[in-house]
Amino acid sequence: MLRPRAAYAAPLVSALVSDRRPVSEAKLEQTDAGLVTTSAGWFVLNARDARWIERPGRGHSLPFTGWTEEEAETNFRELGVNLVALGGGEPIGMYHWEADCEDFLVLSGDGILIVEGEERPLRQWDFVHCPPGTRHVIVGAGEDGCVLVAIGTRAHIGQDCNGGAYVVDEAARRHGAAPDDPDDPYARFPAPEATPHRDGWLPFGS
Repeated sequence: MLRPRAAYAAPLVSALVSDRRPVSEAKLEQTDAGLVTTSAGWFVLNARDARWIERPGRGHSLPFTGWTEEEAETNFRELGVNLVALGGGEPIGMYHWEADCEDFLVLSGDGILIVEGEERPLRQWDFVHCPPGTRHVIVGAGEDGCVLVAIGTRAHIGQDCNGGAYVVDEAARRHGAAPDDPDDPYARFPAPEATPHRDGWLPFGS
């Protein structure tokens, strides 16, 4: 008779729990652009208090993971998490594929998913799953665009495009989301800058 899988895992889990050390709380530092984590550990950070990144032509993003690779290594070696606010016609990035999985959840507004050369409309609470190798990009739609959460695994962090590549595609080009030069995909955009959260970037009240 087969035992439930949990029965095999219970002794191991019990051993890990009994031997574990408490996880400390991460330190938060106030900067001119908002709060950032400066040490490893668990933390609670409100999106309106955090440091945002202003990306002219590509919306505004809050990289909970950290803005630099050094910051990401502190707390997020396996997972990347970003909150992104896109205006109408603004792409989240350039059309690309990655060697890691990427997922997106639309919190508010409307967007356009360009995936494998096809266009799909996105609306509030749509979930997008992109397995490794999937060519994709999301563009804000309408006047107000959309706000979404982007999550991805980070096995290939530090490599160009997370182990993938930027791709020229006609559907992406129609929406301004195709790179002019796949080797320098963001050459036409101004450099991003750290900034505090501003009213109107996020839905659901103040």
